[in-house]
Amino acid sequence: MEKIRLQKFFTDNKIMSRRSAEKVIEAGNVKVNGITAHLGDKVDPEKDTVTYNGKIIKNIAEKKRYIMLNKPLGYVSTASDEKGRQTVLDLVTDVGERIYPVGRLDMYSEGLLILTNDGELTNRLTHPKNNMSKVYSVIIKGDISPEQLSTLTSPMEIDGYKLKPVKVRIISQKNGATNTLFTLNEGRNRQIRKMCEKCGLTIMRLTRIAIGKLKLNDLERGKWRELTDNEVAYLSGKSENI
Repeated sequence: MEKIRLQKFFTDNKIMSRRSAEKVIEAGNVKVNGITAHLGDKVDPEKDTVTYNGKIIKNIAEKKRYIMLNKPLGYVSTASDEKGRQTVLDLVTDVGERIYPVGRLDMYSEGLLILTNDGELTNRLTHPKNNMSKVYSVIIKGDISPEQLSTLTSPMEIDGYKLKPVKVRIISQKNGATNTLFTLNEGRNRQIRKMCEKCGLTIMRLTRIAIGKLKLNDLERGKWRELTDNEVAYLSGKSENI
């Protein structure tokens, strides 16, 4: 597990405030693995033994989990559903901790979805200022005309909101369908569907295949896997590479 600052260990385990923790650390009342701690020290909550005034502090903080799911059709990307529909949490019941989807894929979309119990990472990935690109494979019925392609990639307003520029690349046009890649730097509600509807285009299949450099690759539909430490560091902005 990634190491955290000692004062955060105290607040995560609801022992005392960060300010109070800093004071007891500076006073020499805290030890890590038997050695007197200093302000700025970091600990691994799962491996290190922290004592305060000679008493061991048990780590009760919830273990952070980071999951990549290949969401199939027919599942809603919420923790619960008032209509009784299946949710993505039904696919990750064996994770062991309570986790939540980061952002949404609508019921009729599929592909890469991240689930976690890390609120800081969720905020980072969903906040517009971070511009984390998302790539979608979109199969559209029929051909896309040059005029329709120009409209998709030009400034467009949806639901009274001016969208950021969207990159659309045509991969192939055959068998009565056009295979495209949409790259978005924001995620408005049903954005791609509304864009295509405005251009008179019908979506046959919509799959998110990447978030930034994180790719779905060969993860089977309906299956999940843990993100690697490198992937978590990348999504957290602590690394530029995976």
